[in-house]
Amino acid sequence: MTTQAPRFRLGFLTHVQGRGDDLRQTYRNAQELFVVADRLGFDVGWVAQHHVPLGGGGLSSPWPFLAHAAARRTRIRLGTAITILPLEDPVRLAEDIAVVDTLSGGRVEVGVGSGSSDVEYAAFGKDVADKRRLTSEHLVLLRQALVNEEVRTPGFRIQPEAADYRDRIWQGVFSGTGAQHAAAVGSNLLLNRAAYGFDDPTDDVQRPWAEAFLAAWQHPRRPRIGLSRFVFPAKDKRTALLQIGDDVLRAAHRLAESGTFPKGLDLEEALRRFHTFYGHPDDVVAAFRQEKVLPVVTDLITQFNPAVPDHDAAIRALELIATEVAPALGWKPATESRPAGE
Repeated sequence: MTTQAPRFRLGFLTHVQGRGDDLRQTYRNAQELFVVADRLGFDVGWVAQHHVPLGGGGLSSPWPFLAHAAARRTRIRLGTAITILPLEDPVRLAEDIAVVDTLSGGRVEVGVGSGSSDVEYAAFGKDVADKRRLTSEHLVLLRQALVNEEVRTPGFRIQPEAADYRDRIWQGVFSGTGAQHAAAVGSNLLLNRAAYGFDDPTDDVQRPWAEAFLAAWQHPRRPRIGLSRFVFPAKDKRTALLQIGDDVLRAAHRLAESGTFPKGLDLEEALRRFHTFYGHPDDVVAAFRQEKVLPVVTDLITQFNPAVPDHDAAIRALELIATEVAPALGWKPATESRPAGE
């Protein structure tokens, strides 16, 4: 394992949600975020897959969406955080990935995870209790297909031929054991915006997971850790809360109904449990300087979810992240497409 510090990459993640029922506009707005992020120098744009609709939308099929984004911009990398792997045929998924990667000139990153919705699993004829086994088995097949090995039957390899994917597969995990498993199979690590089911601060919970991943890494290439965080800079905290406060409280109450969060949370505690970075850019930077996982990550992935800010406010937040927040943390904007590991 090398010891040279990796380049700090900046990403944004959209769950493709909007206000109202016009999903065409929601999808157009989400595509526009990729255009804006590319102009601002973001390194990677990520999308999350949801088969059950979220409030205001949700993206069930990420690869057509990313193919469209690839056609509009030529520099920014394109990824999923995450694709729900147990609900996909891994060979078909590998074909979709290879097509978008070919069209985009090798800009695809693929993040996978197990998901958690029993409704989604039932809709695809799967048992949610079987998600760990399915994730592991499908990941083996996905990796084989993406290194152009024969899969499932002699003589069959995916086409188009996949490029080198050894350092472009990510796994979302929710435990130290999961992080160790990701390292063992050579996946990059994705850490969620919040550590659900824990009372302690998210970074207190996740820092040991990141350390377990790094300790277990035995591969010749550099290990990569992607840290997803809910980040919404604005003119000041009041302005930020006008855009995100109601959504955060509603999301916290929904999670309380499932037992993930305690019931009766006020807004301040809901913001804490979502590990929210919000307010004036100086406030956001100061909070990030206390973030315990950030010093060991290679990729910072910012997102607005569970909030659904107005489109203009979302664009302004991206601008503030790229021009004030991230540079103060040591990031420099990209000027050209970079290889995956840089």
